[in-house]
Amino acid sequence: PLSSFIIIISTIQSRLLPLIPPSRNRLASPRLAFLLLYASFLCLRRRENIFKPYHLQLRLVATTCSGKVEIMWAQPSRKNDVEAGASRPLYPMMLESPELRWSFIRKIYSIISIQLLATIAVAATVVSVRPIATFFVSSGAGLAVYIVLLVTPFIVLCPLYYYHQKHPVNYILLGIFTITIAFAVGLTCAFTSGKVILEAVILTATMVVGLTLFTFWAAKRGYDFNFLGPFLFGAVLVLMVFAFIQILFPLGKLSQTIYGCLASIIFCGYIVYDTDNLIKRYSYDEYIWAAVSLYLDIINLFLSLLTIFRAADS
Repeated sequence: PLSSFIIIISTIQSRLLPLIPPSRNRLASPRLAFLLLYASFLCLRRRENIFKPYHLQLRLVATTCSGKVEIMWAQPSRKNDVEAGASRPLYPMMLESPELRWSFIRKIYSIISIQLLATIAVAATVVSVRPIATFFVSSGAGLAVYIVLLVTPFIVLCPLYYYHQKHPVNYILLGIFTITIAFAVGLTCAFTSGKVILEAVILTATMVVGLTLFTFWAAKRGYDFNFLGPFLFGAVLVLMVFAFIQILFPLGKLSQTIYGCLASIIFCGYIVYDTDNLIKRYSYDEYIWAAVSLYLDIINLFLSLLTIFRAADS
């Protein structure tokens, strides 16, 4: 599937985009590339099947009388239980130590923060240094480099899938993955006014913080968002088809606004879904995979909001 996605992207960049007016294809191509990348990541994640329903977890307790092993339901952590630790559980029927889970969560958000800072630095450089953007849009060599930048995340995603638990290879691959995406984001922002970029950044930050706090609050009260997975995956496939149609047959400013609104809602749902998985289902050695999922959610949400504000500003 990844090879097919790479072929599609290369064909779009080299054959189809020159036939489309530049004012229409500057944002459509990276948008489709990010959706294909996100779909590839979702396919790999579903194949690995790393998520297990937290409410079906069991523990084995050895009996002292008969010497047999019996399967018993784990009891929820209690506030005044000394053996359970001082921290309160993040959700009902929590089996693991809250301190360990909080440490894992802090590690994930530290990685995501570094990724976002690197993305901001690279994108700001591309936007502020105009010769970089001019090189990519005015020369054949720039187009070739642009294709490489769009294809590289697909290529890196494969070894990242197999080595996401092997240090330090996983961090090196994650760095390459982040930098290439940052260049693509920077090239998208290079053709957008500063006011639109600032509006998209502020709204993205507000929504990410708000949805994250909401998910932690809801998880503590027993809500589970695992059911959203199949619906969100199907919605991403619809967005991919919509973006591809936009490249072949541009439908105007109204369709871009509708696309941006739908994509924003979908990736807001993915932020809630992946944050819920971060709280309940990711194992401690899946920190790279968890960081990639939330990072892609944030980037796609930003690009969706950028589409809305850009259509409104044009």
